[in-house]
Amino acid sequence: MGEPVRESREEATSRCASARDRIDLWCERSVLGLVLAILIYSPLATGAVRPQDFLVVQWLTVATLVVWAVRFCINPRHRLLWPPMCWAVLLFMGYAVARYLTADLEYVARQESLKVVLYGFLFFAILNNLHRQETTTIVAATLIVVAMAIAGYAVYQFITGSDRVWHFVRPPVYAGRGSGSYICPNHLGGYLEMLLPLGICYTLTGRFSPLQRILLGYASLVILAGIAASVSRGVWISTGVSLLVLLGFLFRRQGYKLPVLGTMVLLLAAGFLAVKRADLSKNRKEALARLTLEQDTRTQIWRGAFKMWQDHPWTGVGPAHFDYRFRAYRPESSYVQGRPDRVHNDYLNTLVDWGIIGALLVASAWALFGWGVLRSWKYVQRAQNDLSTKRSNRSAFVLGGSLGLFAILVHSFVDFNMHVPANAILAVTLLALVAGHFRFATEAYWHTVRWPLRIPLMALLLAGITSLAYATWHRTHELRWLVAAENLRPGSTAQTDAYQKAFALRPTNFEAAYNIAEHYRLHAWQGLEGHQALTTNAMQWFQRAMNLNPYDPYAPMRYAMCLHWLGNHDQALPWFQRALKLDPNSYYTRAHMGWHYAQNADWPKVIQWMEESLKMKSDAGNVVAWQYTFIAHRRQQEGAKP
Repeated sequence: MGEPVRESREEATSRCASARDRIDLWCERSVLGLVLAILIYSPLATGAVRPQDFLVVQWLTVATLVVWAVRFCINPRHRLLWPPMCWAVLLFMGYAVARYLTADLEYVARQESLKVVLYGFLFFAILNNLHRQETTTIVAATLIVVAMAIAGYAVYQFITGSDRVWHFVRPPVYAGRGSGSYICPNHLGGYLEMLLPLGICYTLTGRFSPLQRILLGYASLVILAGIAASVSRGVWISTGVSLLVLLGFLFRRQGYKLPVLGTMVLLLAAGFLAVKRADLSKNRKEALARLTLEQDTRTQIWRGAFKMWQDHPWTGVGPAHFDYRFRAYRPESSYVQGRPDRVHNDYLNTLVDWGIIGALLVASAWALFGWGVLRSWKYVQRAQNDLSTKRSNRSAFVLGGSLGLFAILVHSFVDFNMHVPANAILAVTLLALVAGHFRFATEAYWHTVRWPLRIPLMALLLAGITSLAYATWHRTHELRWLVAAENLRPGSTAQTDAYQKAFALRPTNFEAAYNIAEHYRLHAWQGLEGHQALTTNAMQWFQRAMNLNPYDPYAPMRYAMCLHWLGNHDQALPWFQRALKLDPNSYYTRAHMGWHYAQNADWPKVIQWMEESLKMKSDAGNVVAWQYTFIAHRRQQEGAKP
């Protein structure tokens, strides 16, 4: 009687195990599908630099983590792959959260720290779910195809002189250059340079059929043409360095000398034709011809950034704070009058925003990654002999992925590709997939988490999912009103209502507060009935903006202008002085200091300050300085008459 019962239990156990295996397989496929959706969408959506585009990436990442959590729960055999670099990634995620909690500008620190945490979670999800060789090949093939399509679009823009990216119109400064689905050609180059070595390695050393190798080679040539069409000095140099390392390495291996020589001839021919055919804009010709660093805008930005870091060496100024703190450090040069956004050097940008502590954590992650590549290299090849001619997809991916990351590291000396979400996500993906190959060097990186230790680990993962999902949900509602405000008529009541609703959802949004204040100020300056109440209301919103962002010179400057409008001329000067202290080398703040003296009819000082403004920017864009200089001279002449 006991035998049938025992067999039925075995059958039930077998059925449960089979069901778990099927669910686990579908979870793995779901993670693959979600990651591919992120990798395809982010570069096509102009690099996901717009908040509404990055929001899609956030939701896809949340879904990826949810599926991973389900897989972790149902499969008791699901193991964690944890190479040493994971500790550095985890520590930097924790540091990003801690730095956010102590940042001066909560609003921007929240968004930047959220990106760091999201990239970290994405790294762990890819590392622990997509480490199988078949999965890695699918991801790599998809990336190469996407890169080929974007590069082809860039070549089309380059040949036809198109200034459009989808339905967007690129700035005139990018005329004559290809940018593909990106707005900036430099960022397109950053994306393509990470995938070109991978395509070449798959073509020359991967285990593919002849037809597949021809297609991979063709895709690599198109990607190279896209890099050439970007007309970016930084991209050309970083790509050239990475390809020299790759071809030099392969040239030493038996059986690759002829393919390497043929590849070099093709690369040189393609590069020569691209440069020969390049129809550069006047600005780009001048930029490529610059020889003195003093005239290079980047060096001016770097000088200000370095001084900023010297004042905040250990923890930096705060996540994404550089652009808001730069005004006080702006060099006295006419070359840097706009907002630089980033340092245009990812290494210096990391020091400025995160300090020495953050930079050491990032550097340790990259150092541990490099050590892992060197340690695992002999284990990912099909033969132990480095001179073997046997092909291996594993070694092709490790070599191509590592050199693609090396290319972006070289490029990062002169640009900020790591702050472009699509490029950062691609780098994180390559890091995770290459790090997944470290398991071939040792079994020590595998960790089986058993009960009851799975409980706190699951609690930690669920806490991260909940926090990220809540932040994404809240951001969705906020962006709904912010995007609506951008699409409404500037200065309209509907636009102001949209900003107010966005501000109610996130009361630390100083930019929304400033826009609301400007609405009331501009309406008050029409001089209609009730303009005094509107001016007072504007001043209250300007005060809010100043409290939320004490580094913005425009809020105190507009506040002072409101005082003039109310007739309180004697109270305005300290606010203009405050604005000038926050941005002493700006043509705009200097011109408005002259505007202040114009309200008091002090024409000699008006001329003095307008001339100071024109030293910074003397072109037709400095309207205030030119107009008031003319007015001041005319008033002085009129005053000299009997």
